[in-house]
Amino acid sequence: MNVIKNDFIELEFIGKVKEGEIFDTNIASEAEKIGITIDENPFIICIGHEMVIKGLDNAFEGKEIGKRYSIELFPKDAFKERNASLVKLMPLNLFKQKNVNPYPGMTLALDNMLVRIVSVSGGRVLVDFNNPLSGKIVIYEFTIKRKIDDIKDKVNAILAFFVKQKLDFEIEEKEKKITFNLSNIYKPLIAMLNDRFNDVLKMEMVIEDKPLEKVSKDNDKPLEKVVENKDSHTSDSNEPKVSKDEENKPEKE
Repeated sequence: MNVIKNDFIELEFIGKVKEGEIFDTNIASEAEKIGITIDENPFIICIGHEMVIKGLDNAFEGKEIGKRYSIELFPKDAFKERNASLVKLMPLNLFKQKNVNPYPGMTLALDNMLVRIVSVSGGRVLVDFNNPLSGKIVIYEFTIKRKIDDIKDKVNAILAFFVKQKLDFEIEEKEKKITFNLSNIYKPLIAMLNDRFNDVLKMEMVIEDKPLEKVSKDNDKPLEKVVENKDSHTSDSNEPKVSKDEENKPEKE
């Protein structure tokens, strides 16, 4: 069986730079080799909806389930070319307020993305906001493990990718509706997802209005910003948001 655009698939992959070093994977044995922790849940995406980088997304159409593939992607279809305008000067004091002592070569989480410290001088820090893989040729090895047909699994995959949290919903097949048991503060979010996936799911996503105090504990969390998957990320914010793992921790050369 060959997959096509709008199919939901479970994917197994390894991402490498051309020199051979692995930078990303969802295979436990490979992740252990490079010291990263992976989500044990199946990685499910919808083909053609930019849930992975452009070149990889384009490569899925027409591929067979269960067969292993390898593709080479140039920067324009992967993590883009380096952009000099994304190297910015920031006040050292902003880092000190977060108890971070930046040094050249340090990598840290800033505005929900990885950035690299280029230099520290005269109370200012030169920060590179380019994706660490920008300008690089990358190679992906992947296997499409199965095609997803269950509507519930499809909706959960959409939520896992765009919302990053589990939401309660009911599927009403006769009415062709997916009803979320949420307060109306979620309406813009559900509307965005409905606009994007209505034609794919062949069902309408709607909210059953509930007072905020009656929303279940799992759903009574601050609404996270829906993040569109991009090939590279930029941010104009100047306040560093540093991951706990990187606070004052020298990076291995």
